[in-house]
Amino acid sequence: MIEFATLSVFAAAVMVLLLSPGPNMAFVMAHGVTYGLGGGAAAALGIAAADLVLTVLTATGITAVIAAWPPALDLIRYAGALYLLWMAWKALRRPLLPLGAVTRQASLRSVFFRATLNSLLNPKALLFFMVFLPQFVDPGKGNVARQLIVLGCVLTAISTVFHGLLGAAGGSARRFLSRNPRAAVFQKYGLAVVLALLALRLLAMPRAS
Repeated sequence: MIEFATLSVFAAAVMVLLLSPGPNMAFVMAHGVTYGLGGGAAAALGIAAADLVLTVLTATGITAVIAAWPPALDLIRYAGALYLLWMAWKALRRPLLPLGAVTRQASLRSVFFRATLNSLLNPKALLFFMVFLPQFVDPGKGNVARQLIVLGCVLTAISTVFHGLLGAAGGSARRFLSRNPRAAVFQKYGLAVVLALLALRLLAMPRAS
């Protein structure tokens, strides 16, 4: 349905975009450092789940409907910023614990849902899917929605592998930090700072018009 050459170009473009520092990269690394390999993997899978949801929304035309009403993007942006600030506050309120205790305290399911919701509450992600995927669709090659689904699944697969490796890197960094008795302080405040900065990034986005 989609030519191999088109898929190859699409995959290469996705890799280039993923290599550019972004909020998902920071989110996965921060959770990998804080909660270890499991936390990084859970964050990567949460982002993958959000990618699949955004793919379906794009294929069904819902993203275009949302983007057509600028206040909707602002509502998503403010909701995302508030959610990130709430997570930062929760991280600050967490008591200082040994590294192993921090890992046990965390629910990988909660990290998964954090990552999913964080991605879905980023209006840039919604606009990215709406603008990026259709560029590789050829109406003459069959059902457009089906092509969008295929492209979205390819993007999700690449993204999952990439973010999974980032999560593993974060887990390795956590093992390195565990040799430092002050690592618990770094984990607590480092995660809070990353989440707060991501919230400020959303708030600083130009207002939709």
